[in-house]
Amino acid sequence: MTFSELIRSDKPVLVDFFATWCMPCKMMAPILEEVKEEVGETVKIVKVDVDKNPLAAQAYHIRGVPTLMLFKNGKELWRQAGVVPKHELLRVIRQFTQQNA
Repeated sequence: MTFSELIRSDKPVLVDFFATWCMPCKMMAPILEEVKEEVGETVKIVKVDVDKNPLAAQAYHIRGVPTLMLFKNGKELWRQAGVVPKHELLRVIRQFTQQNA
């Protein structure tokens, strides 16, 4: 499945653009694990290594890592660069999953 097919899902897709050498990205990993446990199957969480997928990063104008983006039906709903606290991520996810439920 290609990246564009993935984000065209009618289920929200949270994409974490990251790099293996990035310390804030490493801090984001356990937060994403906790978020995944709380939201379960309501949201798909995908990690994209910008060094291995430069075209995806370029296509979405990723300037810094980590950058988190939420997509639904191929449309960008939300984006934020830097480490996002768990409560903030959950708030954003719930905002977009409940209004469309």
